[in-house]
Amino acid sequence: MKLADLGDLRLHYREDGDPAGAPVVFANALGTDLRLWDAVVPRLPKGLRIIRYDMRGHGLSECPPAPYAMGALVRDAERLLDHLGVRDCVFVGLSIGGLIAQGLAVKRLDLVRAMVLSNTAAKIGHPRMWQERIELVRQGGLEALADEVMERWFSRGFRAQNPDFALWRTMLTRCPAEGYIGCAAAIAGTDFYTPTSGLRLPTLGIAGSEDRATPPDLVRETVELIHGAKFELIRKAGHLPCVDSPEVYAAVLTEFLGEIGHV
Repeated sequence: MKLADLGDLRLHYREDGDPAGAPVVFANALGTDLRLWDAVVPRLPKGLRIIRYDMRGHGLSECPPAPYAMGALVRDAERLLDHLGVRDCVFVGLSIGGLIAQGLAVKRLDLVRAMVLSNTAAKIGHPRMWQERIELVRQGGLEALADEVMERWFSRGFRAQNPDFALWRTMLTRCPAEGYIGCAAAIAGTDFYTPTSGLRLPTLGIAGSEDRATPPDLVRETVELIHGAKFELIRKAGHLPCVDSPEVYAAVLTEFLGEIGHV
């Protein structure tokens, strides 16, 4: 385990692969930790420097009092990459991680040479929806919305047949309520349509055909804001296709890395 001391915050991160390799950075979904990518990382090409981290309020990172602003989450990623001496990475962000990717690319193109916007959008949901979820968690903890979230996260087949399904539900319910609330508030206050439409960097959008949180049309709409961006749909996958379909996800990501000369 590694902790990056950023002064006012310590973030948990993990590095795999070649420390001198081309960097690929992964940012997780709301209510998950860096284990989200466990099935994808071993399937990626050798020689990459693979960095994963837990957002504030998630996993083993510190959990400041809620609410959080998206600017703070972007700044956390920025400071972590500066701390690790990373430049010109491919930043892979899923859901809220994709919002962080967009914000970081707008702010620091020296850090991000390409991005993967997975199961995300320039704006996710609306403030009232997020406020309702925040109130639900304040009253009943993550358990109060766990079943509903599982239906959005995973395809019907995964929920019915995969023995690891219960483990993902447990990951969600063990997320600190304060961290979930803080990041939900950040999503509620974020609309990146205008800044994202100004980006010009290699971009891959990934959607799951059974994603009820960020449906394919929403992901495609955001990807089309960026000139030359590529879109891939993973069939029979939900909001977390890196878990539903890790082989396909890794293959799609590997193809993109090859196309942009990052492997």
